[in-house]
Amino acid sequence: MELDPETLGARDMYQWLICSVLPRPIAWVSTISPDGKTNLAPFSFFQAVCARPPTLLFCPANDRHGHPKDTLRNVEATREFVVNLVPHTLADSMNATSATLPYGESEFDRFHVESRPSTKVRPPRVAGVPIAFECRLDRVIALGEGPVAGHVVLGRIVYLHVADQVLAADGKPDPVLMDLVGRAGRDDYVRMGELFRLERPA
Repeated sequence: MELDPETLGARDMYQWLICSVLPRPIAWVSTISPDGKTNLAPFSFFQAVCARPPTLLFCPANDRHGHPKDTLRNVEATREFVVNLVPHTLADSMNATSATLPYGESEFDRFHVESRPSTKVRPPRVAGVPIAFECRLDRVIALGEGPVAGHVVLGRIVYLHVADQVLAADGKPDPVLMDLVGRAGRDDYVRMGELFRLERPA
């Protein structure tokens, strides 16, 4: 099979991407509106970018009507957000927060997700996650227009919350202890499985 993206609709191209590029880590992003209403939503177009300056990115797409999602609206208005990593124990809660709610209705409240105050930013973080990254907005790069068009949100990490119980003997996070879930295609998710080691060449 061979495919030309120019002949595929946006939704079809989206399905090809999420079924091909995997597993994808999940950024469970918490934000707050200018009037103090919290929001929480998962994004699987997500990655670390660099360590100097410490930067993450996630990519919220427009909704089916071509409007920006609540997360992007809040980030652009307040320039702050928290990226929470999702352990298997919170997978159901994470999935619930992907539901479309009216702007201003809190997923924390609606789906009974416990929160904790952040240290340097206004949005709360999710309680019980292995790591939460407090971020300030660096920039937003718009890619396309209309329904499903994407935005690259780059955030500067200003503070980290790390659960002591997920640290390995070397003091860094242990992937098995973190027990993160990742996104596959369709309605499928993955969980940390077998690890193998390859020594990096000099």
